[in-house]
Amino acid sequence: MGDESRQRIERVPGSRRARLTPAPGTDPAPDVSTDSAKDAAASASRASKGPNDERLIQDIPPHY
Repeated sequence: MGDESRQRIERVPGSRRARLTPAPGTDPAPDVSTDSAKDAAASASRASKGPNDERLIQDIPPHY
């Protein structure tokens, strides 16, 4: 068994947690979503309003 085929645990100086090296065959870079996807989702949620949405937004709950 070779050590190269497994993740290794690395100590991080000044930290309480250890860090794992990237697993073989994986991409260590995080997935980054695009801003256009967020904008499209936000505009879609604004466009699909029901009949009571305006009233619910304007209603102020009583303070107890």
